[in-house]
Amino acid sequence: MHLAYRPLAAAMALAFSSTAFAQSSQEAATTLDNVVVSARKIDADTVDSSHIAAQRAATSDTTALLGDVPGVAISSAGGVSGLPVIHGLADDRNRIKIDGMDLISACANHMNSPLSYIDPSNVESIKVYAGISPVSYGGDSIGGTILVQSRAPRFAQAGEGLLTSGELGTFYRSNGEAWGVNATASIATENLSIRYSGSTAESGNYKSGKNFKAATTPTNTKNGIHTIAADEVASSAYKSENHALDIAYKLDNHLFDLKLGYQRIPYQGFPNQHMDMTKNESTQVNLGYTGKYDWGKLEARVYQEETRHKMDFADDKNFYGSGMPMDTKGKNTGAQIKAEINLSARDLLRVGSEYQQYRLNDWWPPVGSGGMQPLTFQNIKNGQRDHVDLFAEWEAQWSAQWLTLFGVRGSQVKTDTDGNVQGYKTSYATSTPPYNANTFLASDRAKTDNNIDLTALARYTPNAGQNYEGGYARKTRSPNLYERYTWSGNMMAMTMNNWTNDGNGYVGNVNLKPEVAHTLSLTADWHDVAQQLWGVKLTPYYSYVENYIDATYAIGKTWVANKFNYLTLANQDAQIYGLDLSGYAELGKIDGLGRFTAKGLLAYTKGENLTTHNGLYNIIPLNAKLALEERLGNWTNTIETVLVSGKHDVSAVRNEIQTGGYGLLNLRSSYTWRNVRVDLGLENAFNKQYALPLGGAYIGQGSTMALNGTSANWGVQVPGMGRSLYAGLNVKF
Repeated sequence: MHLAYRPLAAAMALAFSSTAFAQSSQEAATTLDNVVVSARKIDADTVDSSHIAAQRAATSDTTALLGDVPGVAISSAGGVSGLPVIHGLADDRNRIKIDGMDLISACANHMNSPLSYIDPSNVESIKVYAGISPVSYGGDSIGGTILVQSRAPRFAQAGEGLLTSGELGTFYRSNGEAWGVNATASIATENLSIRYSGSTAESGNYKSGKNFKAATTPTNTKNGIHTIAADEVASSAYKSENHALDIAYKLDNHLFDLKLGYQRIPYQGFPNQHMDMTKNESTQVNLGYTGKYDWGKLEARVYQEETRHKMDFADDKNFYGSGMPMDTKGKNTGAQIKAEINLSARDLLRVGSEYQQYRLNDWWPPVGSGGMQPLTFQNIKNGQRDHVDLFAEWEAQWSAQWLTLFGVRGSQVKTDTDGNVQGYKTSYATSTPPYNANTFLASDRAKTDNNIDLTALARYTPNAGQNYEGGYARKTRSPNLYERYTWSGNMMAMTMNNWTNDGNGYVGNVNLKPEVAHTLSLTADWHDVAQQLWGVKLTPYYSYVENYIDATYAIGKTWVANKFNYLTLANQDAQIYGLDLSGYAELGKIDGLGRFTAKGLLAYTKGENLTTHNGLYNIIPLNAKLALEERLGNWTNTIETVLVSGKHDVSAVRNEIQTGGYGLLNLRSSYTWRNVRVDLGLENAFNKQYALPLGGAYIGQGSTMALNGTSANWGVQVPGMGRSLYAGLNVKF
C-alpha cells in the first residue's frame, strides 16, 4: 500500500477484513475500493479491529490499546487518560490524530490527553509510526505518530435497499468494580450512511496487590468521612460518557463524512496529581472529503473542538476551605488539504497544507478567606498557539526491491498570551522576582518559530521473506502554552501546574526554543513468505535532541533532595537510544487442544540529558512480554507474562522515584459464535504488588499541596493494579 493517510478508507479496509465481524454482514456491505488506491507501503505498526475487540473488556483507556506495539509504553494518569510514550518521548512530543483531528490537552495538568477523547468501543484501527514518521503525517512533534480511526461507514449494495446494523456491549471488572456499556446503531442506503455510537464507563478506586502505605481517613471531605484502605490507590475512580454521530455520503469516487462528537466526564481522579478532574465537556465537529481522480487522490478536512475543563480536590484529598477550583476553556480549529499525485508508475508526489488555531484561557476562581482571594487567578489569559504547515513528499518505487521516500515540511508556529494576568492578591504583581505578574507582563511574550522537518527513508526487499527499512528524520516541536506561559512563583500556584505527574511545582519559561530531534532508525523484518507462520522484527534507533525541554531549579527557590520541589524549564541537549524486538511463531497443532502460537516483545530505551548528565524523566526500563495463544474452534485462550526490570536511571532534578523489577501473569479467553463475542480474563493473576515505572509520584490522598518535606506519602510511586477478573459481552445484529 502506498503511504497516504486515508482517514476513512484505511479504517474501512480493516473493518471488512476483521474476522470478528459476521460473514453475513460483511457480504451485505459495500467497500469504497473505487476511492482507495493500494500500491506500496512504508511500515507502520497497526492495531487492527480484532486486537481492539479483544481488549475492550479489559480497559476503558484507549491508550492501553497500544500496549502491544513495539516501542510504545504507557504513562499512567487517570483511568481513561493515559499518555503514550514512544521511544522515551511522551505527551505533546508525539503527533496524535483522531479521525484526522489534532487534539490538544486543555489543562495545566494535561488530564484531557488526546486519546481520552475516544472510547475504545468506537476505535476501529490505530496506526503507529514509532520510528521515523513521513512528513505527510504531520509536524510539530519529535517523537512518533499515532493515527486513530473510529468505525468506518458502511453502505448498502446496489439494489439491496435499506441496510441496518447495530451492536451492544457491556463489561465488568472486579478491581474497582468497574463497569460500562456501549451501543452502536446504523442505517444506510447505497449513498448515505448514518451511525450513532455511545458508551459509558465507570469505576471506583482500584486496589494494588498488597498494602503500600498507611490507611487514612480524610477529614474536610465534601461527601462525608470515609477511610482509604492501605492497599487502595486513592483518587483513581472515574466516570466517562462519549457520544458520536457519523454521517457519510458517497457519490461515485467521492466521499464526504461529517462526525459530531460529545464527551462528558463528570469526575476522574488522578493518583499522581495534586488535583482531580471534576468536569470535562468536549464538543467536536469534523468534516472531511476524500476523492479519487485520474491524476490521484485529494483529501480535505476542517474541524473544531471545544473543551470546558474543571479541576479541584475530590474526597480522597484534603482541601482547604471551599476547595481549590481551576477552570480551563480551550478552542481548537483546524483545516487540512492533501493531494496525492501519480506522476508515473514509479513516482508518487504528496503535497499539502495544514492550519491550526488554538485558543486557551486558564483561570482559578477565588475561594475561602486566606491566600486564594479576593481576585481570580489568571494562569493563562488569551493564550494563542497557531501554526501553518506546507509539505511535499516524493515516494519512488525504483524496482520490486527498492522504495525511497523523501519529504520536507515547513512550519510556522506563533504563540502569545496578550491578556493581563494576575494573582489571587494584588501582591502577586511584584512578589517573588522574577516570577510575578509585572515581570511577566513586561516580557516579550509574542514568539514566532520557523521550523523545518526532513525525512529520508529507504526500503529494501530482497525477497518475499525479508525486508529492511532505514532512514533519517529531523523533527521539530515548539513549546506548548503551559511550558512558555505559566508565570507565578507563588508556591501553591506553582504546585497547581504539573503536566508531568512527578509531584513537583512548575513555572514556565517564555524564552524556550523549539526542540529539534535528529533520529536514525533501522528496521529489519524476517518472516515466512505468507507472513503467517513466523516473523522477527528488530529496530535499533538513536535520537539526538537539540534544545530538549527539561526541568531545572526555579530561581529563588530551594531545591531539596528526596522531596517535591519548585522547578522551571530550560533548553538542554539530550540523547535517546534503544531497540525494539518483536516476533511470533506458529508452534503447530495438537488434536483436541488446538493450534498454538508464541508471541514476544522486548524493548530497551536509554535517555540521557547531555547538559546535566542525568537520566531523562519517565523512561521505561528494559521490559518484555511473552505470550502463548491457543485457538480451538471458537475459543481463543492466551497466557501472557509481563517482565519489567528495575528503573534506576532517573531524573535527579525532579527527584524521580526508582522502582523495582517485577513479573506479572495474565490469563485471557474469548469465545465467538456468529454475532456474539464473550471475553473473560484474569489480570495480575498472582496479585503481585509492584510500582508502575511510568506511574508518577503517588499523591492521591491527604494534604497533597504541601511540598518540601510535608507532603503525605512522599517517595511512593503509583502502584499497579492488583488481581482483577473481567468479563465482557458483545452482540452484533
